[in-house]
Amino acid sequence: MKACGIVAEYNPFHNGHAYQIEQIRKKLQPDVVIAVMSGNFLQRGEPAFVDKWTRTQMALAGGVDLVVELPVQFSTQAADYFAKGALEVFSQLELDALSFGVEEGSAADFLKGAQWLVAHEKEVAAAVKQSAAFNAPYAQQVEEVITKLAPHFPLHLTTPNNQLGFAYVKEIVRRSLDKQIEIFPLPRKSAAYHEQELSEQGNIASATAIRRAAFQGKDIRPYIPTASYPYLEAAQEQLVTWTDYFPYLQYQLTVQSEKNLRHIYQMNEGLEQRLKANIQTSASFAEFMQKIKTKRYTQTSLQRLLTYTLLQWPRREIKQALTETPAVRVLGFTQKGQEYLSQQKKKIKTKLITNVNQKNAEDLTFDIAAGEIYRLGKRSFISKQDFTRKPIKID
Repeated sequence: MKACGIVAEYNPFHNGHAYQIEQIRKKLQPDVVIAVMSGNFLQRGEPAFVDKWTRTQMALAGGVDLVVELPVQFSTQAADYFAKGALEVFSQLELDALSFGVEEGSAADFLKGAQWLVAHEKEVAAAVKQSAAFNAPYAQQVEEVITKLAPHFPLHLTTPNNQLGFAYVKEIVRRSLDKQIEIFPLPRKSAAYHEQELSEQGNIASATAIRRAAFQGKDIRPYIPTASYPYLEAAQEQLVTWTDYFPYLQYQLTVQSEKNLRHIYQMNEGLEQRLKANIQTSASFAEFMQKIKTKRYTQTSLQRLLTYTLLQWPRREIKQALTETPAVRVLGFTQKGQEYLSQQKKKIKTKLITNVNQKNAEDLTFDIAAGEIYRLGKRSFISKQDFTRKPIKID
């Protein structure tokens, strides 16, 4: 069976995602479409709009055949580690093709650029350290260095989808996989990645605009596939933002000493002092972010750090977890997805987890803890995330 993979957050699943799956089926003709999907905390350092089970239901109803979870130690990372985790999971599932959204660039552009960067990685890293743009965001520093070293580099890497897509292809090149994976970049249709408002010129909007509209009580049904929307509608009382977790973050930053905070993953360069100095005078998460962000420390990078603080991630343990091959956690499947999983079962070299229990819980330590903390946002409405939950099947 031919399998095409997508790395996704589906926060929430919308018509743009359905369009991607439609194009994959039309042009690549796979037997199954597999999504490695982030769980309850996401790549930009924020809690998912709605829990991973609702998003799995929406994805399966919208055309995905198999949904497996991207472990939280990878799902909350910048592009390179995010991509590493996704490709680690996909490597267990014998992928034939990988599709991702882009702002621009062909498969040849991504492959050529990734091959050049992997070959010159040490040179680029050394140049970034000496970069005049030291206080600029990391992606901007890298792009400026690449422009100097390779003036004819085929891609722009400061746009969000290109960054992630390029990270996936770099990881494929690094692995020198025996099995050739077809690369299928798909230009975003209509809405830009962080577009804030719903488009009135069609039925595709960014996930950012959809989430914002949902919290404003606007009708988002035109932007969600008809088969997927009922699952989101049923979960309306679950919807969360960072605001729901701000009291718990305040608690951690108040009770933890600076010494203890320094042991949190990615807590570097005295940031613990900056966080503690501003948390007590901030009435909201938005106000806190305004006080602590700088040109160098962007909102996204700080949100990731605050997620690690909320989850109380020790530096040493997380660094170790990022070097290990994660278990394959199945969240849901269609009949075709179940058939493919059965076909691959004996080939999977790591643990395949469909039901979380005391015997396999140690393989999902960070995800289980993250699920319990996620529930604190709306504990009366968000049910258990791991124990007692079985993969969702949609026929």
